[in-house]
Amino acid sequence: MQVSFTVNGRDVTVDAPPNTFLVQAIREHLHLTGTHVGCDTAQCGACTIHVNGRAVKSCNVLVGQVAGAKITTIEGIAQPDGTMHPMQAAFKECHGLQCGFCTPGMVMSAIDLCTYHPNASETEIRELLDGNLCRCTGYQNIVKAVQMGGKAMSEPAKAPANV
Repeated sequence: MQVSFTVNGRDVTVDAPPNTFLVQAIREHLHLTGTHVGCDTAQCGACTIHVNGRAVKSCNVLVGQVAGAKITTIEGIAQPDGTMHPMQAAFKECHGLQCGFCTPGMVMSAIDLCTYHPNASETEIRELLDGNLCRCTGYQNIVKAVQMGGKAMSEPAKAPANV
């Protein structure tokens, strides 16, 4: 079965059996390995990506379900020049990671959270990240990172200084 969609701004066609999960297509067919496979049951959130602008656990979606969709993976959120997305920068600054396994899915979920729930409280952030598991941290630095990243995402882009 051939399925066409857009990944990180690039049109792609994947030739895969109909029972192929999207996470498999992303990792094995498109070789974008930043999206991690954790539990295969949509429990851990390590495979979280954006489909048409919303966070989705890609281990729970068949590739045929995304025909024509716009998909963004962790590899697609940085600027073309390599500048990190504000949420990535916040996770780095706040040390919102330890082993890093959950980090791509956590960052993708955090972007979605801050896009659709700006100015979320600490309690709301913890509740909204409930579907993303981190086995290394106590979540405190993750919550700080989400707060910092959300604030940076909501700030208007700074215009370059005139030279």
